[in-house]
Amino acid sequence: MNYEWSYRPPSDAELKLAGEMAAELKISPVLARILMERGIDSVQEARKFFRPQLTDLHDPFLFQDMQKAVDRLNEALGRKERILVYGDYDVDGCTAVALVYRFLQQFYSNIDYYIPDRNEDGYGVSRKGVDYAQETGVGLVIVLDCGIKAIEEVAYAKEKGIDFIICDHHVPDDVLPPAVAVLNAKRFDNTYPYEHLCGCGVGFKLIQAFAINNGIEFSTLIPLLDLCAISIAADIVPIMGENRILAYHGLRQLNSSPSTGVKALMEICGLTDKEISLGDIIFKIGPRINASGRMQTGNEAVALLIEKDRLAARKLAEQINEYNEQRKDLDKSMTEEANRIVKTLEHRHEHKSIVLFNEEWHRGIIGIVASRLTEVFYKPSVVLTCNDDGMATGSARSVPGFDVYKAVESCADLLVNFGGHTYAAGLSLPAQNIPEFRRRFEQYVQENIQPEQVNAILRIDAEVDFREINRRMVSDIKRFAPYGPDNPKPLFCTRQVYDYGTSKVVGREQEHIKLELVDSKSSNVMNGIAFGQSSQARYIKTKRAFDIVYHIEENSHKRGEVQLQIEDIKPKEEAAL
Repeated sequence: MNYEWSYRPPSDAELKLAGEMAAELKISPVLARILMERGIDSVQEARKFFRPQLTDLHDPFLFQDMQKAVDRLNEALGRKERILVYGDYDVDGCTAVALVYRFLQQFYSNIDYYIPDRNEDGYGVSRKGVDYAQETGVGLVIVLDCGIKAIEEVAYAKEKGIDFIICDHHVPDDVLPPAVAVLNAKRFDNTYPYEHLCGCGVGFKLIQAFAINNGIEFSTLIPLLDLCAISIAADIVPIMGENRILAYHGLRQLNSSPSTGVKALMEICGLTDKEISLGDIIFKIGPRINASGRMQTGNEAVALLIEKDRLAARKLAEQINEYNEQRKDLDKSMTEEANRIVKTLEHRHEHKSIVLFNEEWHRGIIGIVASRLTEVFYKPSVVLTCNDDGMATGSARSVPGFDVYKAVESCADLLVNFGGHTYAAGLSLPAQNIPEFRRRFEQYVQENIQPEQVNAILRIDAEVDFREINRRMVSDIKRFAPYGPDNPKPLFCTRQVYDYGTSKVVGREQEHIKLELVDSKSSNVMNGIAFGQSSQARYIKTKRAFDIVYHIEENSHKRGEVQLQIEDIKPKEEAAL
């Protein structure tokens, strides 16, 4: 990919303040500047950032309707009503259902869960799901990670005497469903101070409020935090504020005492005895949970996450791993086909978006394909296929900074249903509306996307020379974790570097470069790896200068050794920002 580099040098005032913060925090001024760039400009805030505390979680009763939700849940338990925990079939939905189910199961046995079938129910709350609730004698449904637009379905349930508590984080319409309680920090009348929780996060706030109301110790909730970390990572929500606290402590739980089902998944992923990061969740744990909902229904994922028996958990984990293998094969063939289609489109270089339709594509994979297209072509992308009833259904994905939900919403009159958030949305529409949707979606993107959103940009946190890089700096950088949106891994730039003479091409297909580098200001030799950049090897071997952008990390194969993970290389004559 051809990256643009973006860097804003600090002002004299910022350098002065960073120096003062650095001295008090005992970190390098470079890292203090990075904290300030992330909106952390006091020592007190920095200490909270580096050591997130569960005591800093917001009061859950600040949510609109939280007291109503807790009162109705107490009432259900007091009357011994049957409770159904209902959630979406993706990672966020499955972990949210498992979290609420596992918590309530400690005190109450008349409880069930339901994950909709992607093909039979469609997305979110369905009439089929409501009918299941009625048939099994359910009085209260707790919906997680969906439901915010289920106005007709919740009304249908109400007619049958079934109440709903909705815990969602997707953007609501002006009219909310007629539920007993709607917990969503994106409500127009929101009073909650943090709006970026994932669906599992909202579910956690519900059980936190229930625990407070019933005098249950907060320590009872801590074993459930591994599920919060998994959902936060997989749902790509900002890793600042309350999400950072939940992710930080969720990772601690994941690494010290994961639940039986999560531990079985970690073993299947080859993560035993490894310190788990959010990246491991995104690339290994999350896709396997998702594969259950993509290839089957998602019920097996929840069954695994609530399982207490080690052998049963292992068997479920192996089944889910097999679904993931099937998913990878479909993913590869569909993505290759989608790439070929895009490359043959007329005027594709003039278009700012991609909208593809193929009635044969697997519904469970279209979201992945949309993500792949966005990564490769760096354009907001929508991928559509057909339901069994002939209706087109699709997934939209976005580039950093562009709100794809609003782009989809601008075509609402063409759609039967849609929902989502800034970077991901789902939609359904009559197949005959696809050409007009394609035209209108492209028009909206053309009119609203900003110049800086049409190219892949590496946003550099700091320019340094090799003299500033040492083990202490690596140790301090690790304190910025967990990384994610709004808190990416710090990205550095060094100018005028040279091959030390020992750099070489590596990899099965000779696609990577293993580097040993020196810069123009020191004699320090730095080791580095540049994945997929072997095309630069010939230039590097000429001993001419080049600039690099990279992450600083500890070499996983040689503990204590500093290594640069190089994201981009520019020969000196090309490297002007």
